[in-house]
Amino acid sequence: MKLSDFDFDLPERLIATRPARPRSSARMLVAEGGRIVDQGVMDLPAWLRPGDRLVLNDTKVIPARLSGLRFRDGAEGRTAARIEVTLLEAAPDGAWRALVKPLKKLRDGETVVFSDTLSARVAGREDGGTALLVFDVAGGDFDAALEQAGQMPLPPYIAARRAADAQDREDYQTLWAKRVGAVAAPTASLHFDDRLMAALAARGVETTHVTLHVGAGTFLPVKVDDIAEHRMHAEWGEVGEAAAEEINATVRAGGRIVPVGTTALRLIESAAVAEGVIAPWEGATDIFITPGFRFRLADALMTNFHLPKSTLMMLVSALMGMQTIRDIYAHAIAENYRFFSYGDASLLIPPAREGRA
Repeated sequence: MKLSDFDFDLPERLIATRPARPRSSARMLVAEGGRIVDQGVMDLPAWLRPGDRLVLNDTKVIPARLSGLRFRDGAEGRTAARIEVTLLEAAPDGAWRALVKPLKKLRDGETVVFSDTLSARVAGREDGGTALLVFDVAGGDFDAALEQAGQMPLPPYIAARRAADAQDREDYQTLWAKRVGAVAAPTASLHFDDRLMAALAARGVETTHVTLHVGAGTFLPVKVDDIAEHRMHAEWGEVGEAAAEEINATVRAGGRIVPVGTTALRLIESAAVAEGVIAPWEGATDIFITPGFRFRLADALMTNFHLPKSTLMMLVSALMGMQTIRDIYAHAIAENYRFFSYGDASLLIPPAREGRA
């Protein structure tokens, strides 16, 4: 398959730069059995059955965007250069891999000062504008200093239109965000608020939390024409013992497993050990889901509308079928649905797999 198979034209006016308020007031396109229905997120309980289980990603986004100064002493005195940093992922040794602009203004061993309580030493530079940074504080002190100095890492298609602000610290975090480590939000979950959670509970819909720390690689473009040559970025995730048992119990009872977001879906499919069976799992996953993939756990998916030619377009095409997804996206554009991270939702329900109700 070619990259162009997953392309479409999207009017810029449909790219959302702020979320719906309240969260659950967003629109939701439902695709099931060849039909497309225009709904709202608050209609989600009506499309689920008692005993169905939503799988929710409880990762917490860090304020990963930093702006600092590099100081250098020379013949003309002390000079400073403005350095912009986006944290990408923590290394096992405690360093951080980060996108640095302009990287050419930094030398190995130099320090960038972000605030009175946070600075970092350049431990090495890499190709692609990235570097390894070692911060001067760790643990809770690092978290507190980053919270003070950093900004939320809005996706490029939003950041190009406006700067992150204080409101994004609330808007770009899910209701159940708990485990610190993501540099991008699991955005389908941004539609959930207390009102929707209460309605789901009243319907008899169960929930399970798993963790996948979403990396900035989720926004990286696919650069190969033959998608079989693309290599996914790896992201750390965990399915705990209790979560695995809850999911397995739901399958045994005949309920459906509905991940909220592509991150939750990728994680549970990484941890699947057989058709309808998941085991506790922890590690890095670079699973790449394209048409032809056999889903072993996900019976449906709640997700936002994705970028053209992205790996996420390939994933939803694998779930629903390529022509069906083309029809869904054509409908969404014609009906002025709002796209991407702060946009509207879709509930994608493919035909039931053989042996699953």
